[in-house]
Amino acid sequence: MLVAALYDVHGNPPALDAVLAEVPEEATILVGGDVAAGPYPAEALERLRALGERVKWIRGNADRELDPLEQGLAPPDVIGWVRDQLSDEQIAFLHGLPERLELEVDGVGRVLFCHATPQNDMDIFLEGTPEERVAPSFADVEAGIVVVGHTHMQFSREIGGIRVVNAGSVGMAYDDEPGAYWLALGPGIEHRRTPYDPAGLETSPFPGDYFRGGRPTKAEVTELFGANAVGA
Repeated sequence: MLVAALYDVHGNPPALDAVLAEVPEEATILVGGDVAAGPYPAEALERLRALGERVKWIRGNADRELDPLEQGLAPPDVIGWVRDQLSDEQIAFLHGLPERLELEVDGVGRVLFCHATPQNDMDIFLEGTPEERVAPSFADVEAGIVVVGHTHMQFSREIGGIRVVNAGSVGMAYDDEPGAYWLALGPGIEHRRTPYDPAGLETSPFPGDYFRGGRPTKAEVTELFGANAVGA
């Protein structure tokens, strides 16, 4: 099995389409959560659903929080707007996805995919977060590799003897260079960045400034997330 890990699409069809054009036809697509919360929620979701059994899914915090009874991190105006763009069936589909999934990847071995950490879908940690603060979240993991997303910035590090790889974000990246960020697994592990044309995203009434020239710098996000990282 070869795997393309596509995390944090965030309702961005141009970015998603650009990545899908680069994914080998024989690869399994692992959708790592937070698929819909962006300018075009239904369109991004249905592009992936149309690929059928080729796609494996896990749930992110912004997928779970579409259920009005759930609590979490997404700003209320954002999650409320996204909820209004989706059908009840689409919301139920996203909410019902598993929190984690293990796959055996050719040349890589046993890989655990989760959105934030194996413990939950909200904890924040970065490449530089001290290991002793993050290690408890990975204490019960048996796989040798864990793939995460959530913070929208790619990295690879060791935590308690486990290789932890952040796939980055397809649709709302905070890495320095614009593009759609994702991860290719098999026979190695490769961080990928795919350029795309964001034209049209700024016309969506999606709340927030990211798609209207308000994209923060990696340094700004790192400072903010660092102050809110697990154990801080």
